[in-house]
Amino acid sequence: MKFIPVNTPLLNGNELKYLTECITTGWISSEGPFIKEFEAKFSSYIGQKHGIAVSNGSAALDIAIKALGICMGDEVIMPTFTIISPAQSIVTAGATPVLVDCSLTNWNMNVVEIESKITERTKAILVVHIYGLPVDMSSILTLAKRYKLKIIEDAAEVHGQTYNGQKCGSFGDVSIFSFYPNKHITTGEGGMILTNDQHLADRCQKLRNLCFEPYGPRFVHYELGWNYRMTNLQAALGLAQLEQIDYFIDKKRKLGSFYQRELSFLKDFGFLLPEESSDFAENIYWVFGLVASSEEEKENLVAFLNQNKIATRPFFWCMHEQPVFKEMGLFQNESYPNAEKLARNGFYLPSGLGTEEEDLERVVSVIKNYKN
Repeated sequence: MKFIPVNTPLLNGNELKYLTECITTGWISSEGPFIKEFEAKFSSYIGQKHGIAVSNGSAALDIAIKALGICMGDEVIMPTFTIISPAQSIVTAGATPVLVDCSLTNWNMNVVEIESKITERTKAILVVHIYGLPVDMSSILTLAKRYKLKIIEDAAEVHGQTYNGQKCGSFGDVSIFSFYPNKHITTGEGGMILTNDQHLADRCQKLRNLCFEPYGPRFVHYELGWNYRMTNLQAALGLAQLEQIDYFIDKKRKLGSFYQRELSFLKDFGFLLPEESSDFAENIYWVFGLVASSEEEKENLVAFLNQNKIATRPFFWCMHEQPVFKEMGLFQNESYPNAEKLARNGFYLPSGLGTEEEDLERVVSVIKNYKN
């Protein structure tokens, strides 16, 4: 019986051609020409003026937060239901994450809760578009303007998604992307920072490269940064992927529609399926998630899928329940029931771009057998 992984990337364009060019020319480090081309074309595609390619999405968050001057004593409002990277970047900068719950319909942060969390120490709202549908950006833009807050837009999971027709990643004062292999386009590892602000772009470029000074002696440093550079090899891969992004988005949406149609019967058993669309967008299905009626139901179905050599992946664990943050004394006695339900009962199915049609059919068949 064939094993079906939760994600398989699709590398069927100019990836090999561009990588071969890197090797034959010797441009394999962070100095190669594909980097600037990838930065320019990706930022143009999203609708921001400046792109800064980095080693991964978490690196992009570290740089974005430092470039905005967020530091000790500052607060940043963010969702509790997300991967740990945004909170980690805030904490390591010396600032404090302030959490809000999520919606059980689109799984994104509940924007209604944000205003009540704003204090005189709040410096930014960190938006994370979760699993395929965008956050309600209009409400957040209004709050940011009213309270003079910066917006950090984490669009790692929504390459090519739009909010009311405008690309996600174009709304932030600083926006970040990840190009991990399970994303719509991949560079293996890698990330990108986007901004319309020339000063912020210059700061981000400096911070990703150990804060080398643009003028003066090369190895004299006046502040600390990181070696978070992207290689020319990664950028070559990303450029080839970007050329196919419209096809990739269409393929993901067809995958999502197939699962929606074939698994709709699960609603009768108390499962939540992804929202197909919102008032702002059609789901782009970064992953196809299911939320079971209970933790036991989830564990039973996941075990059954694993027995049939079908991989799954659990949903993100809530920030307020992360042991590492508890040990730091953060989020004491905080509870966010919607996020807790998603974290405990949610998981996603094989939904990578390289997932074959017969794989999807087998996933559905096994789930139907489980319920019969």
